[in-house]
Amino acid sequence: AEKEQQEAIEHIDEVQNEIDRLNEQASEEILKVEQKYNKLRQPFFQKRSELIAKIPNFWVTTFVNHPQVSALLGEEDEEALHYLTRVEVTEFEDIKSGYRIDFYFDENPYFENKVLSKEFHLNESGDPSSKSTEIKWKSGKDLTKRSSQTQNKASRKRQHEEPESFFTWFTDHSDAGADELGEVIKDDIWPNPLQYYLVPDMDDEEGEGEEDDDDDEEEEGLEDIDEEGDEDEGEEDEDDDEGEEGEEDEGEDD
Repeated sequence: AEKEQQEAIEHIDEVQNEIDRLNEQASEEILKVEQKYNKLRQPFFQKRSELIAKIPNFWVTTFVNHPQVSALLGEEDEEALHYLTRVEVTEFEDIKSGYRIDFYFDENPYFENKVLSKEFHLNESGDPSSKSTEIKWKSGKDLTKRSSQTQNKASRKRQHEEPESFFTWFTDHSDAGADELGEVIKDDIWPNPLQYYLVPDMDDEEGEGEEDDDDDEEEEGLEDIDEEGDEDEGEEDEDDDEGEEGEEDEGEDD
């Protein structure tokens, strides 16, 4: 029985090797398909960028509306991102070796750079690394050195502690293999940023709901007033009828 089990294990191992070989072959073919369609998508990404450039504050709105990215944005980060005009995500031609994210900025009061970039690389042995543009901050404007403080942010209508600056991401290379922000931008936002740009403002919706409630209350109040008015008119009619009957009685007595 032990011999049969040992032979079965050896056969399972042989079959597993065949499965692994097919998986490797599939990965190679899938990569070729991804490389092909990555090239085909480029003209459409370019056209989309040209159209986005016509919409003011497109990218800062998109980031603020994205739940994971907005959690990383302090008030001054949002101010700085109002100068962001274009975002580009470029996967390296072979795809498997990494990608680059470029942020294009107009002249702004925070830093001198026109473009801030961060690249993610995988070497042949699969070890991840990243590198980025050094931000040339203007005097007194380094957002990465500000202290965390509690402020009341009107747009969020609540007290909160300012998060670490969004721009520290450009200097953080501690865990390039698990860079959450880079992956969110590449895999979630970049394929379709419009869906986040068009997310409705929840504050506005809540405000509209409150207004509707106020309108309903006002309408109910008006209905109550109308009903009271009808009752008063009814009482006045009864008084008039009694007055007319009294006059008729006096006429009969005469």
